[in-house]
Amino acid sequence: MGMIRVVILGQGMVASHLAVGIERIKQGEVEPYGVPLASIELPYKVEDIEIVRSYDVDESKVGKSLYKVCSKLLGNSTKIPSTLKDVYVSRGIHMGSMDGMPIKVKGLEDKVSIDDAITAMLDDFKSDNVDVIVNLITTEYGEPLNNVAKLRSSFTDGVKRQLTASQIYAYVASEYSRLYKSIAFVNGIPIPLANDQAYVDLYKEDGGVLLGDDGATGATPLTADLLEHLAERNRRVKFIVQFNIGGNTDFLALTLPKKNLMKELTKSSIVEDILGYDAPHYIKPTGYLKPLGDKKFVSMHIEYLSFNGFKDEIYVEARINDSPAMAGSVVDMIRMAKIAVDKGHKGTIYPVNVFFMKKPGPPRSKSIAKILAYYHLLKWLYDNGVITLSSLPETTREYIQTINFSG
Repeated sequence: MGMIRVVILGQGMVASHLAVGIERIKQGEVEPYGVPLASIELPYKVEDIEIVRSYDVDESKVGKSLYKVCSKLLGNSTKIPSTLKDVYVSRGIHMGSMDGMPIKVKGLEDKVSIDDAITAMLDDFKSDNVDVIVNLITTEYGEPLNNVAKLRSSFTDGVKRQLTASQIYAYVASEYSRLYKSIAFVNGIPIPLANDQAYVDLYKEDGGVLLGDDGATGATPLTADLLEHLAERNRRVKFIVQFNIGGNTDFLALTLPKKNLMKELTKSSIVEDILGYDAPHYIKPTGYLKPLGDKKFVSMHIEYLSFNGFKDEIYVEARINDSPAMAGSVVDMIRMAKIAVDKGHKGTIYPVNVFFMKKPGPPRSKSIAKILAYYHLLKWLYDNGVITLSSLPETTREYIQTINFSG
């Protein structure tokens, strides 16, 4: 069905593993492990993804090729394909998203007006014939606007500088859908976009697809599945502790209180949604320790009541390569986004979001265990004529036919 032409916002660790991993899969150097739907036949293969441009505000990255940026970030941990020498990092929007970080940054809006910056990005997207834009910038704090008229007025009455980088990027993508062709915006960070009614309505009106918010890849999906297991067996959860400590730039950013709050909100939303009650919980990204690097430390402790009033406990400890885990899921987020556009969807899509995201849009949607969300995703693909029942294992085939779920 052709290539999926992708723009990346934020050329950090996740984006670098994404670019390197896709190229290595194309060259037959690695298998697509960690790509959730790699074993299911879809219209687009992993090899069909082409990253055509990246944006960043880090002065050490702007103007450099992805080959140079990835080589610096990933070092000797993996081979860096020479094909990445042909893709460059352009200057993006800053809007204070990196304030408080020990990094020299400069955004487009520091050189030209925001209107001119938007025009320049639209010209880039048109030149690159973009299909999907993926937001992987450092976590930033932002409040939902909730009203599409208020959102549109922000781009006409001179208050754009009160918005975040992600909010402006998402607006530009929707504007591109209105002016040229329908495209998709995937929000991989916690800021509410698919959970902001203003942006959901904007994309419905302009004809684009918006997926989000905050990619779920590590401890949070595991916690969700364990809570589902306990709920199904009527075990009363007394408390939940889950925390992560890492040494990459994203964890450094989360030492800033407002950024940490955004991540905490998306991570902890699963508890009441799955259990039906708000068990006492501490589910947070809690610290930065540089020597840990990208391989974060995860710890979990759940106590619950079993039969005859006895208490049981679950302990989990893990070391997880943070960025590759997210990058593998982003591969499928890109493919789902393009399929959704091809099928004529507008706005956001809960059956896709609920599998891939910590806080699935649209607003007021509930999280469910990822094992259940997986089957809802397959059901959505089947209902949209993307996969056939015969392509699935028999037990899966029988189960998804019983799901009464409209996507």
